Amino acid sequence: MAGGSSEDDEGLISGINVTPLVDVMLVLLVIFMVTAKIIVQQGMPMDLPKSASGEGMQTIFSVDLAADGKARVDSKPVNDDEGILPLAKTAKTGNKDIRAVIRADKKVEHGRVIHVLDLLRQAGIAKIAFAVSPAPKAAPIEVQPPK
Repeated sequence: MAGGSSEDDEGLISGINVTPLVDVMLVLLVIFMVTAKIIVQQGMPMDLPKSASGEGMQTIFSVDLAADGKARVDSKPVNDDEGILPLAKTAKTGNKDIRAVIRADKKVEHGRVIHVLDLLRQAGIAKIAFAVSPAPKAAPIEVQPPK
């Protein structure tokens, strides 16, 4: 009878051997762990050679907003936030792929940061990032209940 008794099944493998599967998966896991560590590592500090025909690094348009109301663009003081717009337009005409980084003190009002973000977008800068400091891992985040 077909498939009925187990007396005829001497040479038939009735179970799946998972040992080779586990071996392959462990090898893939080790390869993944090694390559992940290589990808995460920061670039090595080095002194790159100069070249007259080489392309430059990405240009960063840095905007610093202090809690006392002062603003700096590329480490140069600006009279007010409105002075950021012409500087951003000038930087955009000089480099089409310019990136902006907004560094705002945590006590700066949200509206002011959004205003500066809007000024950068008016200047045509689309690539905008916010600078942050990494929080220590041991410090718990304090959540205050709503009032």
